Amino acid sequence: MSREQKIGVLGGSFNPIHTGHMILAQSALERYELDRVLFVPCASPPHKDPARLAPGRVRMEMIEAVLESDPRFESSRVELDRGGTSYAVDTITQLTEAYPDAQLYFIIGDDSLPELHLWHRIYELLPLCTFVTFARHQQALVPPESLQLDPPWPERLLQNMTLARRIEISSSDIRYRIAEGMSIRYLVPDVIDMYIAEHNLYLGES
Repeated sequence: MSREQKIGVLGGSFNPIHTGHMILAQSALERYELDRVLFVPCASPPHKDPARLAPGRVRMEMIEAVLESDPRFESSRVELDRGGTSYAVDTITQLTEAYPDAQLYFIIGDDSLPELHLWHRIYELLPLCTFVTFARHQQALVPPESLQLDPPWPERLLQNMTLARRIEISSSDIRYRIAEGMSIRYLVPDVIDMYIAEHNLYLGES
């Protein structure tokens, strides 16, 4: 009898995808013994200005270019195809239906953890997957009450906190460097550096 498949879900704008995303995905895969990680670019993020996003087709092409050589990672168009505001509860619901025999692990950063109580239909989302949180800095244990969620969710969420490798890379900084004519080498995979240059992306963002 085959074991239940374990699939990580890494969502975001990926505007653009960068080395930090790749390291986070690899860390999650190793730490939680996942079979693969899905990269899920959003259509329209609920808390960001969608006008600043590169088109979904462009962001997906960049993701696919990076993942092409690594079978552990896959891209998913679920949010782009659905369109509209990208809510995690809708995405995880669809992925649960698409992978009925898999256990889903939702990968987030510690900056998202204290905001979960504000997420759309959060109490529908929480039972659908296992949240795994990667913290950027060593810090004191987060008090469960600080998460502002009903029991037993604070305790369950805090059980899956892991100290991540400290990689200070952000998509916003990459876009800024491009607009200022600075190098993004080593901040993104080489294929993304070339893609951005060939398509003249992010030149007016400063």
